[in-house]
Amino acid sequence: MRYFIELSYKGTNYHGWQYQPNAISVQELLNKALSTIFRTTIDVLGAGRTDSGVHAAQMFAHVDLDHKFKVDEVLYKLNSILPNDIVVHKILRTTDDAHARFDAISRSYEYRIFRGRNPFLTETTWQLINKKLNIDKMNEAAEILLTYTNFQCFSRSNTDVKTYNCKISNAKWIEDDKFLIFHISADRFLRNMVRAVVGTLLEIGEGKVSIEDFKKIIESKNRSNAGPSVPAQGLFLTKVEYPKTVFINE
Repeated sequence: MRYFIELSYKGTNYHGWQYQPNAISVQELLNKALSTIFRTTIDVLGAGRTDSGVHAAQMFAHVDLDHKFKVDEVLYKLNSILPNDIVVHKILRTTDDAHARFDAISRSYEYRIFRGRNPFLTETTWQLINKKLNIDKMNEAAEILLTYTNFQCFSRSNTDVKTYNCKISNAKWIEDDKFLIFHISADRFLRNMVRAVVGTLLEIGEGKVSIEDFKKIIESKNRSNAGPSVPAQGLFLTKVEYPKTVFINE
C-alpha cells in the first residue's frame, strides 16, 4: 500500500533533500529511520529536491509499505529516531499509483530577507543592511513573471530537463516590519530558479536593471543575463498541493 509522508525540516545541516553518496541528506535519514522501524530496506521518493541549506516547511514523500501498522506509533518512533531538525507530521494513505512528485499540482516557496542583523536568524534568512530597495518596482517585475512560461534564464546550467516551461500563479514581495519576504507559486520549478529570480528582482529594486531589461532577460533564455543567485538559507519550500483524489480517507 502506498502512503504519503508529510514532513518539514531545517536544511542547514543537510546537503539538500536528495540522497548524496558522500554527503548527508534528509532523504537518507528518513530512509534509515523507516528501515529501522520496519526492519527492511525502505526508499522514499520526494515531491522534489531542495538544495543544500534550503528549508522545507512542508515536504511530501511517498513510500510503499506492506506492513500493518498504527500511524500514531510510527509517527512517534520516526520523530524519536530523526534529529530534531526533521519532523514528520502525517502519514496519509493514498491510491497505489499516487506519486509525490508527478501528482503535485502546485508548489510554493518563500524567500526570507531580514533587513538588519539578528544572530538568531542567520540560518533561516538572508540578512541585508543599508540597502535601499524599490519594492514597488520589484513587485511590478514580479507580476511580469506571470505572463511568461519559459524560464530557462533562471535555471541552473546543464540541468537535465525536457522543458523549461513553468506556469507561475503567484509572485509577490511582502514587507513585514524588518522582514522582506518573496512569495512564489507555480506548477513546477527549475533547479535554482527561485534564488535566481530573487537575485534578479533585487537588482531591479536597486535600480541596476529596468523593467524592460527584465523582460529581455527572460526572453533571452540565457542564465548569464539574469542576476546572481541569492544565498540558500533564506529559501523555504512552504507548500505542496495535490488533487484530493490522491488521498484515501480511512
